Amino acid sequence: MYVGIDIGGTKTLLAALTNEGVISESIKFPTPEDYDDFLRELRSNVAKLTTKDFTAGAVAAPGMIDRAHGVFEKGGNLKWKNVPLQHDVERITHCPMLVENDANLAGLSEAMLLKNKHAKVLYLTISTGIGGGFIVNQQIDPTMADIEPGQMMLQRGDKVVKWESFASGKAMYEKYHQKASDIEDPTIWKAVVKNWAVGFVDLMAVTQPDVIVLGGGVGHYLHKYHAFLVEELKKYNTPLVPIPPIIKAQRPEEAVVYGCYDLARSVYA
Repeated sequence: MYVGIDIGGTKTLLAALTNEGVISESIKFPTPEDYDDFLRELRSNVAKLTTKDFTAGAVAAPGMIDRAHGVFEKGGNLKWKNVPLQHDVERITHCPMLVENDANLAGLSEAMLLKNKHAKVLYLTISTGIGGGFIVNQQIDPTMADIEPGQMMLQRGDKVVKWESFASGKAMYEKYHQKASDIEDPTIWKAVVKNWAVGFVDLMAVTQPDVIVLGGGVGHYLHKYHAFLVEELKKYNTPLVPIPPIIKAQRPEEAVVYGCYDLARSVYA
């Protein structure tokens, strides 16, 4: 059995997975703001699992990771800084744990589902912010493991600003006062995808992906804007930067904990 822990800014998903990668049980709980409170809450919920003996696992966090020392350095939605996450979680789960960025693990999970079709997978999650991961041959690309696509600085009018400041789900809601689930007006979607395309094309030029997988709350509604997005990207199309297929995540809600399993299994089979 393996254990996956997806720490989000507002909630944490804890899951036990079989050796075959099937979730056998899961618990969701609010993520405390204080790190010590989080550890106490995690310990309490791990004790509730019927599984008590894990081979290994991984913990996902939304931010920068010092993988060599298992330290969560900092993140946008979590105020923790330089906490020994791997060491502390291992004391709770009583098994070897790995620590990785949550978008990387979601991307790894989705790439594993596409392993017979695509070697290079660019995963993007558009929600409150914009995150992403780049997976090559079912492994997190070490040269791109710390990418923060939402932090890319792009020209916006006469200013240079962060991409997610005008292209994230949060920015979309602030402008249109609607979530992706509510937007039906094609005029709005055409304006939204213009903001996405300028970032997509830069990422495509750097990574040359075989496929782009969209996750997050916005990714779930790909059918509403897919045609508009492809049409907008065609404006930037060149022989050296082809437009790959763009698909939505197959397991958007649980992609991260599945990625925890995939990573732990690759090291502790």
